[in-house]
Amino acid sequence: MEHVHHVKIKVITKITHDVLRIVTEKPLHFTFTPGQATDVSLNKNGWRNQKRPFSFTSLPVNDHLEFTIKVYPSHLGVTNQLPTLQKDQELILHEVFGAIAYKGEGLFIAGGAGITPFISIFRYLQSKGELGGNKLIFANKSRVDIILEKEFGKMLDKNFISILSDEMTPGYAHGQITEEFLRPHLPDPNKHVYVCGPPPMMEAIEKQLERLGVDSKLIVKEAF
Repeated sequence: MEHVHHVKIKVITKITHDVLRIVTEKPLHFTFTPGQATDVSLNKNGWRNQKRPFSFTSLPVNDHLEFTIKVYPSHLGVTNQLPTLQKDQELILHEVFGAIAYKGEGLFIAGGAGITPFISIFRYLQSKGELGGNKLIFANKSRVDIILEKEFGKMLDKNFISILSDEMTPGYAHGQITEEFLRPHLPDPNKHVYVCGPPPMMEAIEKQLERLGVDSKLIVKEAF
C-alpha cells in the first residue's frame, strides 16, 4: 500500500505573476535527491485523489520542503486550487520519483515550469561549491515569466542564458531554441545535456541535439 504523508503549509507566496512558492513541514526521515518530485494532492473534500507531480525545490538537508509551482488559471485542477490555500492547511505527499538526477557537469535546457527539477540541483551544487562549468539555457515567453531569474543570474553569471519567444528585450536572446542557438553552448562531447519542458519543445530539442552529434545516452530528460 502506498505510504502518504500529510504536511502543513508553513508559507505560501507568489514569486512571479503565476508561480507560487509553497513551504511545508518535512516528515521525519523523509528523503529525496535533487531533481526528484512527488505527487501532491490537497487534503480537502473532493481533492484527495487528484494528484499532480511537483518537483522539490528545497535541499534534502533542509528542515522543510519547498515546491515552486506554476499555476494555470485555465486548468480546472489542483494547480488552480493552490492559490486559495492558506497557512496550516494540509497537502498530501505521495511517492517520491523522478528521472532527472545530476550525473555530472553539462548543459541544462529548460522551458517554463520545466526549470523546477533543476532548481534543487543548482541549489545543491551551489551549497557544495560545485557549480563548475554548468550552463543553463532557460526558455520563456517573456521576462515576467522567468522563475528565479535573480538567483540563477547570481549563481551562474554568464552561464545563465535566457531566451524569450514572445518579447524582444535588450540583453535577452529572442525566439525559439534552434540548432544555431545551441551550437556555441554545447558542452564537451562526453558531457551530459539535461532537458526538461513541455513535450513538443523536448522533442524538437532532442532532434536538434541529435543533429548536433550529441550521443542520446548523454541526454537526461523529463517531460512535464
